[in-house]
Amino acid sequence: MSLSASTCLRRLLSGVAILLAVLLPSAASADCGRCKEIAEKFAREEGFNGTVLVAQEGHAIYTGAFGIADAEAKTPMAPRTRFEAGSISKWITAIVTMRLVEQGRLALDEPISTYLPDYRPDTGHKLTLRWLMSHSSGVPNQVDAAVKADPSLKLKSLDNATAVRAYASGDLAFEPGTDWDYSHSNWLIVKAIVERVGGRPYPELVRTLLTEPLQLHDSGVFVGDSADAPGMAKGYQSLLPTATPRHNPVPDFMMSAGGYYTSVGDLQRLMDALFDNRILSPATVATLTEVIRPTQSYALGGRVKTLQVAGKPRKVAWEYGSNGAFRMLAWRVLEDGHSVVLANNSSFDHMRIGDLAAALLDASYDGPSPHDRPDPVPTSIKTP
Repeated sequence: MSLSASTCLRRLLSGVAILLAVLLPSAASADCGRCKEIAEKFAREEGFNGTVLVAQEGHAIYTGAFGIADAEAKTPMAPRTRFEAGSISKWITAIVTMRLVEQGRLALDEPISTYLPDYRPDTGHKLTLRWLMSHSSGVPNQVDAAVKADPSLKLKSLDNATAVRAYASGDLAFEPGTDWDYSHSNWLIVKAIVERVGGRPYPELVRTLLTEPLQLHDSGVFVGDSADAPGMAKGYQSLLPTATPRHNPVPDFMMSAGGYYTSVGDLQRLMDALFDNRILSPATVATLTEVIRPTQSYALGGRVKTLQVAGKPRKVAWEYGSNGAFRMLAWRVLEDGHSVVLANNSSFDHMRIGDLAAALLDASYDGPSPHDRPDPVPTSIKTP
């Protein structure tokens, strides 16, 4: 059956609208002219669909929003559009855990059997939060294997005890602290510990310990399909020639490993608060960012790498997350706070996102420092 002329015209106009939204910035501001040029050229030539923020010393010097957040509703990207953070969620969990450590309620090197007495005793006395959060525990990645065997598991709800027993209690692949394996099962155990010690569900701990006191209004924890959270970008396998949705739901027992959502602005504010010691003490931040597995540049819940930035080797807090169609990247130079945050919802090549981040971070060193701007109003978390 052939389509009517009016139907063809509507589809053509819809495709043109999506194309324009993908290629053109929907919102942008800049004090870094080269950042603006780099981002707009990349979006135009590479089809980058997402948001960008570049900052110096706590001040945004460039923000940009490119493309479309919701193809069906024709919603353009905006600086406050929310994205799944993927594995940056692990870094968030590590920060929450370190808040409890500072309160004296947890210890990084205490056997986990102290907090989970029902965990299998032969390995529970060997495992610690430090080994779990650095992927140095030897706990095998049973949860990923289970999800691959039964994708419907992503839609199920399990309590901590059941999830840990089923997917995070296998025989150790190596002695804790002797090797490295990126195992999502580690984070089922971490979630169970912080909920038991914190006395609240994980989303409430994130809210009360981080997002609420820091006034991160575009951040939180989701379960299932992130599209159900207000203000979220929808995920796409591709946007051209037609928008093809891509869904990768996060079950409740995996929320500490991949269930955080945020905007580029909120993630930048979180980094500022963390490294300005408004969340954790300097000593605790040093522990959080101490590299435990040098070959992987892995610390607790995230990485710290030495990158060549603006012609010099600089130590960078390096966070990257991916889930389904979503990509999120956050880099911060530790010595001076220059940073870049990127988010994408169209399954973009993660290596190319790294290229964009490197170019923008280099460009952030052009021109004068923003010392003459008024200081942002600090939002702090008081630590006992």
